[in-house]
Amino acid sequence: MSDLQPNFYHDRVALNVLANSVVNAKACYDAADGHIVLGVLTKNYATDEAAINDMRIYQDAIHNAVSVGLGAGDPRQSAMVARVSAAIKPQHVNQVFTGVGATRALLGENETFINALVSPTGTPGIVNVATGPLSSQAAAGNVPVATAIAMIKDMGGSSVKYFPMGGLAHLDEFKAVAKACAEADFALEPTGGLDLENFETVLQVAVDAGVAKIIPHVYSSIIDKATGNTRPEDVAQLFSVVQKVLG
Repeated sequence: MSDLQPNFYHDRVALNVLANSVVNAKACYDAADGHIVLGVLTKNYATDEAAINDMRIYQDAIHNAVSVGLGAGDPRQSAMVARVSAAIKPQHVNQVFTGVGATRALLGENETFINALVSPTGTPGIVNVATGPLSSQAAAGNVPVATAIAMIKDMGGSSVKYFPMGGLAHLDEFKAVAKACAEADFALEPTGGLDLENFETVLQVAVDAGVAKIIPHVYSSIIDKATGNTRPEDVAQLFSVVQKVLG
């Protein structure tokens, strides 16, 4: 396994949760037996240098299982994510649709996982790719999901980040996305409103569809509101669901 690739359980699933500190990241990493990437958000740093310096400490602590994040899919963070990722070469990068090509070019390698944010439209089989800094302010860019996947491949992306899902609110649409990803041999990252209750349902849909690699994001629902830490015991529970679903 390359240290530029997430450590997928059974070569199939890796969790994605937020890290509040290096200590919290390590605890969550251990709770998932290393089958996880830990989100660190560029939005939380005033400068590239501060983000780069901090993320390198995370990299050392969790074997490079860092997921460079935007912060709630904020397109204004797209360029900073690309620059920081180029400097540290993490295992995983969160990116808006229009930021994928620049990120891959700056990375200069094809192993780091780069997702591309596309959004539900209300119509199964159709996704909105207008998620960039300018395009997100324009009319929706609704295209067939198969076309979106082909475009992401053209740009050097690794997966579809499907956000915001609103938990199970867009389940029919998610099923269509999962089917398209499976048919294109492409990875899928369900994101938004996932929690301990609906996680198994979402994961099972992707597995049943035959998606090759799945990175479910479970964020605010498993964060301790008092400390800001992601609860390692909840990560362990999610990982036990992954083991159950994959057998």
